[in-house]
Amino acid sequence: MYQKQSKQLGFEEFYIPFGGYLHDNNRWVQLSGLIPWDDLEHTYAKAFSAGKGAPSKPFRMALGAVVLQKLLGVSDREIVELITENHYMQYFIGLEAYQDAAPFAASLLVQFRRRLGDEVVKAVFKIIHKRMRKQFETN
Repeated sequence: MYQKQSKQLGFEEFYIPFGGYLHDNNRWVQLSGLIPWDDLEHTYAKAFSAGKGAPSKPFRMALGAVVLQKLLGVSDREIVELITENHYMQYFIGLEAYQDAAPFAASLLVQFRRRLGDEVVKAVFKIIHKRMRKQFETN
């Protein structure tokens, strides 16, 4: 079963329990602003049956983890470890606050990739590339 997130969190709202805040010049904060999370979410939601099964992980978590993994070229276990250790990556995948525990098991990445499909992931990278080029050309 899939439940849509009510809103996408801004980086200013991300809570860090040990103090501080996220810097808007961080690469993961900047990259998150290039992805049209809400526009892409409807494709992910189609992979679920209405009202059946346990609630799924949020779309941003699934797509964000796959994007991070592809960019960094690491294993399923390694990306979960990196996300667990890094508050910027936790923001990138849509968490509202830093947490010490892993946000999901490494085995879920197989389901994330299957539900998203190669075409959605490729489309996201094309969008990122197009938006980065546009930003570069305007600067």
